[in-house]
Amino acid sequence: MLSSSDFASASWELVIQVDHPSEEEQKDITLRVSGDLHIGGVMLKLVEQINIAQDWSDFALWWEQKHCWLLKTHWTLDKCGVQADAKLLFTPQHKMLRLRLPNVKTVRLRVSFSAVVFRAVSDICRALNIRRAEEVSLLKPSGEYFKKKKRKEKNNKEPIIEDILSLECSPTNSGPPVSPGLYSRTMTPTYDPINGTPASSTMTWFSDSPLTEQNCSILAFSQPPQSPEALADMYQPRSLVDKAKLNAGWLDSSRSLMEQGIQEDEQLLLRFKYYTFFDLNPKYDAVRINQLYEQARWAILLEEIDCTEEEMLIFAALQYHISKLSLSTEIQDFTNESEVDEVEAALSNLEVTLEGGKADNTLEDITDIPKLADNLRLFRPKKLILKAFKQYWFVFKDTSIAYFKNKELEQGEPVEKLNLRGCEVVPDVNVAGRKFGIKLLIPVADGMNEVYLRCDHESQYAQWMAACILASKGKTMADSSYQPEVLNILSFLRMKNRNSASQVASGLENMDMNPECFVSPRCAKKHKSKQLAARILEAHQNVAQMPLVEAKLQFIQAWQSLPEFGLTYYLVRFKGSKKDDILGVSYNRLIRIDAATGIPITTWRFTNMKQWNVNWEIRQVAIEFDQNVSIAFTCLSADCKVVHEYIGGYIFLSTRSKDQNETLDEDLFHKLTGGQE
Repeated sequence: MLSSSDFASASWELVIQVDHPSEEEQKDITLRVSGDLHIGGVMLKLVEQINIAQDWSDFALWWEQKHCWLLKTHWTLDKCGVQADAKLLFTPQHKMLRLRLPNVKTVRLRVSFSAVVFRAVSDICRALNIRRAEEVSLLKPSGEYFKKKKRKEKNNKEPIIEDILSLECSPTNSGPPVSPGLYSRTMTPTYDPINGTPASSTMTWFSDSPLTEQNCSILAFSQPPQSPEALADMYQPRSLVDKAKLNAGWLDSSRSLMEQGIQEDEQLLLRFKYYTFFDLNPKYDAVRINQLYEQARWAILLEEIDCTEEEMLIFAALQYHISKLSLSTEIQDFTNESEVDEVEAALSNLEVTLEGGKADNTLEDITDIPKLADNLRLFRPKKLILKAFKQYWFVFKDTSIAYFKNKELEQGEPVEKLNLRGCEVVPDVNVAGRKFGIKLLIPVADGMNEVYLRCDHESQYAQWMAACILASKGKTMADSSYQPEVLNILSFLRMKNRNSASQVASGLENMDMNPECFVSPRCAKKHKSKQLAARILEAHQNVAQMPLVEAKLQFIQAWQSLPEFGLTYYLVRFKGSKKDDILGVSYNRLIRIDAATGIPITTWRFTNMKQWNVNWEIRQVAIEFDQNVSIAFTCLSADCKVVHEYIGGYIFLSTRSKDQNETLDEDLFHKLTGGQE
């Protein structure tokens, strides 16, 4: 028989706190265990000792000191390294979380605190019916985000009650996490592609989901515009450094919420993190399109992205149009539609697609390399020289522009040849002033060369601008995206084109608009309310006939055409530099920007990237490019893991294909973003 001393050496006491939902205080329970007992055995002993009949299947052990979950139930205590001094908590893996969506609505739902954030987000998106969850992530807001709001609350006598949409019976609270790529046509509810209402054929889907018909309309329809006072009270970044602070709080996708210190019922922001919106389809993506539109709208209103006054008015007109349509009773009326309508819509879509192809000269397109040739004006900024444009004969072929003194000299040596691969293309347009310019920032060894081109009219500008945009990505005009790009640019220019204000003036007296709701506070201060309303209504004439979903897509498209679109900023210190710079991360490139002036210094394309890694000891990101170019920087406004994940995430998203049933390779995502060897 074992003596009492032998028994004591073979086993020991382990104190475990039980986070019981029905009791206010956590209970301590002491178990006698040995090192060879596995985690599952510990939990079994614990449940037997608690002796309360309930479903304990969601509970797991959390190790306070090591800040990790003990989820491998077949591992022994010795293998995990658990000893008598370990503080363990027996707690549910799924807990309530408040998520502030891009439309500033807060939803409260049960989320896995033990799964990695990548998987937790895919479950959240499934509950909210947002496809392509890999583009979305969770952001912990900085202190400044709610600062102004809190200041206002102090002056208010009445407490502000937040309007929260509760989805407590969410599908994220049970069962194994769902792979984010498993959304297929059969699983996803369909919507009317014109106004975004759920289609009758899938209304039964909503009865099994926490996302009822009413909740769906809250997420899929635009909310009434905020008052100018509420808008002025929200946090607005004033500089690139302020914008960099906003991006510091992205959660690590490779670790769980609990491991990152997120508390139960804490408020996080659910945002589109990666600006590559894959396969946007009005039939399946009413919620996704609306949330994207809302994220774009707030980015414009709070000046998180810069735009000209002319562009601000177009965005205002589209917002006004969308809010009018969203509030109309016709949109909210969920009517039953016949199958014939769906067939007719599919046929008309097919007709448009076929017409868009225009296959008259298909053979010619295959054999001939497309080229543009025309008279344009050019200007190179130099010190102490006035801005004078000089006319040349320009030829655009492949990804290069060559220019000659005149057309007759085209066969000879050009004055200069500009290779646009990897360059920055910035529109320099004022439609009212008939100014159609293209600003090119071309990377060279010691920085960027600045070149301005000036076109004569809209169609010339659209063709050359589209060619420049494609060339910057390493694509030629032979690419299938060239013609759609030209049409997008032309449609945006048409929206900027002002109509005669005859009908507008008459409608001003009985106008139902508060114009300050649709523009940034800074823009609102520059104009009188009536003047601003007249200009918005003037711009509205160009979009007045658009259906609701098309107007939202047009807004998203216009947002995507802004020069700063898709850039996420971080404050960094480059190796060998004595001052701080801003690093802009985009879907296809990195940009080094002067923090004081906001002027781009150098651009590096992901296509030229050979490898990147992190030195975790000194928290430094190092990247190698072709032609023996290498850079290294430390992050000052965020953890270097956040920037590393951004770069790897964009490279991961570039591997997606059009197959809707394709399961995403989660292991590849973690391999590219984890930063581990």
